[in-house]
Amino acid sequence: MSTQNNTLRGLGYAFAGFAVFASHDALIKVLGGTYSVMQIIFFATLFSFVPMAVTILTDRTTGNFLPRHPWLVLLRSALVVTSMVCAFYAFSVLPLAEVYSLLFSFPLIVTVLSIPLLGEIVRAQRWAAVGVGLIGVLIVLRPGTTEITLGHLAALTAAFCSAFGSVLVRKIGNEERSAVLILYPMLLAIVVMSLMQPAVYQPPSLLHLAMMALVGVFSVIAQHLIILAYRAAPAGVVAPSQYSQIIWATLFGMIFFGEHPDGWVAVGASIIIASGVFVVWRESRSNASANTPVLRVRSPRSDTGASRPGK
Repeated sequence: MSTQNNTLRGLGYAFAGFAVFASHDALIKVLGGTYSVMQIIFFATLFSFVPMAVTILTDRTTGNFLPRHPWLVLLRSALVVTSMVCAFYAFSVLPLAEVYSLLFSFPLIVTVLSIPLLGEIVRAQRWAAVGVGLIGVLIVLRPGTTEITLGHLAALTAAFCSAFGSVLVRKIGNEERSAVLILYPMLLAIVVMSLMQPAVYQPPSLLHLAMMALVGVFSVIAQHLIILAYRAAPAGVVAPSQYSQIIWATLFGMIFFGEHPDGWVAVGASIIIASGVFVVWRESRSNASANTPVLRVRSPRSDTGASRPGK
């Protein structure tokens, strides 16, 4: 009974965390109609830095803040910042459900990248899932029949950068402090976005400044809830809950933005989700995966900038 209660509690944390993430993304869409994503990221990261700094200070792991793999830490930080810019832009110009459909290619990309970077052996069933997921992406994009915009490319780039960064964490995470893996992407985001402010800055209203603050705070809250979820329940149970975001995205899109995803997006998203769930299921089986690269990712949302890496 205790195990069952823990699992239910973990799922509750996970669904709550991903609901907060969906709210985070809806705020980005509202703000993206008025402000540059560079400005939104700058203020959101500033506001999330304080609570994340508290988290960093509670890290009792011995050692300083110098990375043991400086170039890989810098590469991952650059991937996180790129993912943020691309995801924020995609949310600001595309329907929410459409962005999520493309971001959900994340576990499929992780599976492919884990082969050269982690030495993972991917057998026929997971390769089939990757192939089916690619078909789902093509259904969402429908090249040749609909225009593929910069927003679509940005969403796919965000998924790729998040996946690449997550695989790097699997490679170096056991040797680097969590504080290092949290701190450097945030500092890089603040530095790079501050340099961009002279070109993009628009004085925000008090309401919009509060919304930017909420974007940062929501990212921290959501990450914390998902960490609690993985502590309470098995990864194979928690990981598929990320797809609940498509429900919130569809509801928020319809209620607040007048978005009505067409049938092809729904079909493509369903295929992508099914293939991602299958990858998670395969990794959760004993001896099916040596590195479990998807299951070990405690949150696929490195595009928030305040992500706490899984190991």
